[in-house]
Amino acid sequence: MTKPTRTPAELRNMFGENLRQLCRRYPSISELSRQLGINRTQFNRYLSGESFPRPDVLDRICSFFSVDARILLDPVDNIPVSDQILSGPVLGEFFGPNVSSLEEEEFPSGFYRFTRRSFVNENKFVLGLVYVFRKDRATFIRGYEAREAMRQQDLPDDPRTREFRGYVTREDDGVALLISRRNAMTFSFNYLARVASFENNFWVGYVSRSVREPDTDHRITRMAYEHLGRDKATVYKTARHAGFLDKEDLPPFHRRLLRPDDPFR
Repeated sequence: MTKPTRTPAELRNMFGENLRQLCRRYPSISELSRQLGINRTQFNRYLSGESFPRPDVLDRICSFFSVDARILLDPVDNIPVSDQILSGPVLGEFFGPNVSSLEEEEFPSGFYRFTRRSFVNENKFVLGLVYVFRKDRATFIRGYEAREAMRQQDLPDDPRTREFRGYVTREDDGVALLISRRNAMTFSFNYLARVASFENNFWVGYVSRSVREPDTDHRITRMAYEHLGRDKATVYKTARHAGFLDKEDLPPFHRRLLRPDDPFR
């Protein structure tokens, strides 16, 4: 059966209703229109169904709200969220852009050096390198497991197997990171809070891994992050030395933050 043709006014009203529903997640229409780069008066015309956006403006709106151009045609609740789980109608107010978007000054993009106690050898510490980047107003993280850790677990140590990626979101007084290896082979939850330092570039917290209760080793431990930015010399040096370290070989301020002789509580 052929779907009835709708008038331009009906389509404008559909778009306006969908846009109003999407905007309910945000406390300020003025701030929202500023973030979108759309004149407030023009944005009000979209909301009231008086006007359609230009194709480039529509693309900007769809990207911002993580929807597609079907907001011109169908009720937004009927549009599948597919991979937009965190910004969809169920979790949007808890994990969506207005909640989770991180400003650069809160957690800058670039390379970070991190340290923590090893999960597979409690007498060793891990030094690693991760890269934080932003895409579509979300903050992501990417890195590689230490080769030695993979080998001790009889796992392949090729880059594809060692790679992990994750999502970074705001926390009450810090940031939270949910990280996984490819195909959800392992998950870890990470919490970091900024600490006072000369360059204000250190965070400390903990990392916990999603495994059954172990008999001997740990599944939660302290962790320190140091923002390196894009300092190539320091990044390359960290990459060369990534892997297992003795306590005495930890960078001094990392050792102070990790408090290796104090039990984690």
